[in-house]
Amino acid sequence: MPVRVRRKLPLSLVAAALAVLVAAGAAAAANGGFTPQYPHSPNAERISSAYYVILGFTAFIFVVVESVLILFVWKYRSRGRGRTVEGAQVHGHSRLELIWTAGPVVILALIAAFVFYKLPGISNAPAASNPIEITVEAHQFYWQFDYPNGARSINDLHVPVGQVVSLKIVSSDVIHSWWVPQLGGKTQAIPGRTNHTWFQADRVGTYQGQCAELCGLYHEAMRARVIAEPAEAYRSYVTGKAAATLGEQEFTGVCATCHGMAGEGGYGPALSTNPILTQPSSLAVIVQNGRLRMPAVGDTWTQAQLDALATYVSKHVYKGATSGG
Repeated sequence: MPVRVRRKLPLSLVAAALAVLVAAGAAAAANGGFTPQYPHSPNAERISSAYYVILGFTAFIFVVVESVLILFVWKYRSRGRGRTVEGAQVHGHSRLELIWTAGPVVILALIAAFVFYKLPGISNAPAASNPIEITVEAHQFYWQFDYPNGARSINDLHVPVGQVVSLKIVSSDVIHSWWVPQLGGKTQAIPGRTNHTWFQADRVGTYQGQCAELCGLYHEAMRARVIAEPAEAYRSYVTGKAAATLGEQEFTGVCATCHGMAGEGGYGPALSTNPILTQPSSLAVIVQNGRLRMPAVGDTWTQAQLDALATYVSKHVYKGATSGG
């Protein structure tokens, strides 16, 4: 008579159970978990709806399949039968086979119909919305925004709450990806090509974004913020504050990524004691052309931008050249 072997709970089953528990907590957390962040724009809401429909179907299928699997494992367990003894054979069932063949087709058709129903509202802005048109220019490793009146800002995009904003997305160097999860999906920024997206922030607030395409060594630092504010505050920003703070934005949003917020160095060399900060023409050459490992971060900057940076760093970053011994 074959010797019965004591079975222990497989380690893989224990690991799977723990993974399910961890995943359940992450899914319940939503932000940072398995579900989208709460949408604050009509297109983002439609993306979220499509996600939850697909999640609902797949969760249902998972529960059904795993439940049947556990049922069959229990029902057709060995019951003390020797390992060399073959269990009872179960032959095909035409009706069941038709059901599990036709079922997935129906489910996929329902998902496709729902997604295609939502798609126009994701890709197209509302008709007659008179959108504000803003250009998003991606650089290694920052975002530059051009407003309709010619104002520019770095990394912080200011918009009026409740108004449709149409974005023209371009890149000056490598492929990037514009993504502010609460305001819509990802849109590629590709050199030599112009892509478009839109959003309409439904409340005042700050929405965090991140480049979603690996674009180089400091990719993780390429963040953006969309600041939705009342219309009067938006007008005040683009007609005055944007230009008044442009030099500071350029240094903190571009230069400080590698050189440190106080010019103390980091990935790039220290700047606070470098007299080049007091030489606008030399500073412009480096910013526009790059040097060694430094990319040409300002190759599309206007003279006004270069002047703004030179004024800011000479006043607020330069601490004086070190004296030789």
